[in-house]
Amino acid sequence: METTATPPVRARQKVTPDKIMKVGMGFWASKILLTAVNIGLFTRLGRGPADATKLKTKLDLHERSTLDFLDSLVALGFIKRKGVGWDAVYSNAEDTDLFLDKNKSTYMGGILEMSNNRLYPFWNDLESALKSGKPQNEAKDGDKPFFGQIAGDEQKLREFVQAMGGVQVGNFFQFSKEFDFSKYETLCDIGGAGAHLATQVATNQPHMSCISFDLPEVTKIAQENIERMDFSPRVKAVAGDMFEVDFPKADVITMGNLLHDWGIEDRKKLIKKAYDALPDGGALVVIENIIDDERRLNAFGLMMSLNMLIETHEGADFTGAEFESWAIGAGFKKTALMPLNGPASAVIAYK
Repeated sequence: METTATPPVRARQKVTPDKIMKVGMGFWASKILLTAVNIGLFTRLGRGPADATKLKTKLDLHERSTLDFLDSLVALGFIKRKGVGWDAVYSNAEDTDLFLDKNKSTYMGGILEMSNNRLYPFWNDLESALKSGKPQNEAKDGDKPFFGQIAGDEQKLREFVQAMGGVQVGNFFQFSKEFDFSKYETLCDIGGAGAHLATQVATNQPHMSCISFDLPEVTKIAQENIERMDFSPRVKAVAGDMFEVDFPKADVITMGNLLHDWGIEDRKKLIKKAYDALPDGGALVVIENIIDDERRLNAFGLMMSLNMLIETHEGADFTGAEFESWAIGAGFKKTALMPLNGPASAVIAYK
């Protein structure tokens, strides 16, 4: 009689609700971090360590909440602590010290400030956006794009402009260091916001002259940044409506988190306008949270696309393959993808 070996029994992988709870209650951690940015905790600790009592007084916190708030940030890895209780001394973690101290040029908290003050309440209406396909922000009750709604409010406008620079500051820095600028002399950043990309390139590529191109109310803020950082005349702020006028001529044209604001036809128009403004051999560089072609891996890019549903009438994020089809359709010869920090990439089209 034949005998057969009994296959080994595989240990069944334990199924837990941990991931469900972590994501489902994720707004707890999000709001703790956003509040810490908003009240200036990381900027205060950027000046040096401080004990709980001093932080309570400086940040105007209630005695009941102080230790739980600070120690939650310790547990989340955003600050460090020596000791326990009111005598404990707190300091920034390396990443928060670099990116969330307002006194540092690497500050990226603008996007978190805007997330706290604008996006957080708008995302409460995600279900409505999913069912209606309409934005849930300042443009919710009209056809006017949200930028038109905030342009007349200087505080909101400045917050938005700084947020646009903050969200990509690490990517702009990496791009400015690693992209091959050796064949180029001029750059124009379309939708340049506060001139963050243009000034990064000027810093790391001394031979480059740069333009930050945006609407007049925005270039006013960009010019302030350029003068404050002493980049004139190598960096200029030029005003114009990107849909109404030709782009300034340049060897390299960049767009950071711009194309995802618009529907497909408008994206094609902007790509074609970039093509027309470039010389032969010139490059269009688009920096976004490019979604992987299979739409499985870049969770942040996919969630950013839902954020554009909340924020715009037609905007969405896109894959590298989609960008390539638009660029080739506009006349570009070839495209390439340059990974940047985390979920972000630069897709490059060469004329």
